[in-house]
Amino acid sequence: MSEVKKAVILAAGRGTRMKEITDDIPKPMVKVKGTPILESIVTGLVSNGVTDVLVVVGYRKEVITDYFGTGEKFNCRISYIEQVVQDGTGKVVELAKDFAGSDPFVLSYGDILVPPTAYAPLVDFTDVDGMLTVKIDEDVRKGGAVFIEEGRVTNLIEKPGENEPTSPYYNAGIYVFSPAIFDYTSRLELSPRGEYELTDAIAAQVKDGLRIAAVELEGEWADVRDPEVLKELNN
Repeated sequence: MSEVKKAVILAAGRGTRMKEITDDIPKPMVKVKGTPILESIVTGLVSNGVTDVLVVVGYRKEVITDYFGTGEKFNCRISYIEQVVQDGTGKVVELAKDFAGSDPFVLSYGDILVPPTAYAPLVDFTDVDGMLTVKIDEDVRKGGAVFIEEGRVTNLIEKPGENEPTSPYYNAGIYVFSPAIFDYTSRLELSPRGEYELTDAIAAQVKDGLRIAAVELEGEWADVRDPEVLKELNN
């Protein structure tokens, strides 16, 4: 069994849909039931054996670095790297290259909230080249449709249009990658939306025959994307 000990959390965004809630704090520091989302992610990962965390910071980065420090009080080592150019989810992963070295790592968006137990299947990196988490019954047009056969990802389409094929599996925004991902992100081209999309890199891995396992997340899952979702969670 190859255990995953490293994790990368993308926490550079302001989250403009949060409006005045993020005037003074980055979106991942928004509190759900009294705890910043980012803290819930860190403690959930650490409770499953992750020891080293890289937080990608940007907007109001000092709020994050002051709160988490070196990670000592969260029983892990936390380091930081700044995303200067916001050009999509594909290129930001490259900031983790030195941190990852030759090891696999979990990658989570900083606004995805799951119970600690949801990370458990992600730290066993055996007989796979990567993992992608999915949820059922979410609106795939808001995110990504994932196509699966026998537990492996066969394709994914970001925000499928009206005439594109669809799937019941929604990309849940938590991944596990081997360092092979960097070969693919380095070759990314701008998507029609004018961004470098991480899902394009994963789709290219699938096309090349890499084994990307689909992991259906158990328990509650929330993409804390806007004030309405936040209000619902806090109630």
